[in-house]
Amino acid sequence: MSATTPRPPLRSVPFREPTARLALKAVNPSGVPAELDGAWWPRSRDLTSELSTLADVLDPLWGRITRIAVNPRYWPIIPPKVFVNGHVVKVGWFTSELDPHKILLLSYTAGRWDLLVIPPETAAPAAARLMAAASGTTDPAMTASALMAAEPADETCPRDETYETYGTYGAYQAYGAMRLTGPPAGRLG
Repeated sequence: MSATTPRPPLRSVPFREPTARLALKAVNPSGVPAELDGAWWPRSRDLTSELSTLADVLDPLWGRITRIAVNPRYWPIIPPKVFVNGHVVKVGWFTSELDPHKILLLSYTAGRWDLLVIPPETAAPAAARLMAAASGTTDPAMTASALMAAEPADETCPRDETYETYGTYGAYQAYGAMRLTGPPAGRLG
């Protein structure tokens, strides 16, 4: 007796290069926890698609990602969940408990990871420096905001100062005009 299945036969799928831009720290042999486990440079501020891409890459490396937490300062829309590799990943946010330049990923099997989030508008040379600094093993106590503050202001955007200086050109940049050549027209002195 033979059995038939309604499923089509398996086929070979070509390898595709990961689309998430990541730099991860090597395993720390000393066991001392670091502030950051690496860096992530998303391509946009569309958190739904960016998180799916990130978790799709990290699931096979770290185990099934079950929860993700972000600070909403730089994300216009935070989805309650995203779908990754056939399972649901819950997404949450914290304003004061989580550094605005960091993302937290949790897995039941392997633990917690903290990644520096490099703004998508960042120039490639600055992003490369930030990724190298976050994934290096030289200073385990460096926070995400400290790394972002150390980078020159003309190469990374948005900077924290732009949100805190109301009525200045920096505040104007924070509301969407990211790369202007001069101050906005019609500003009263």
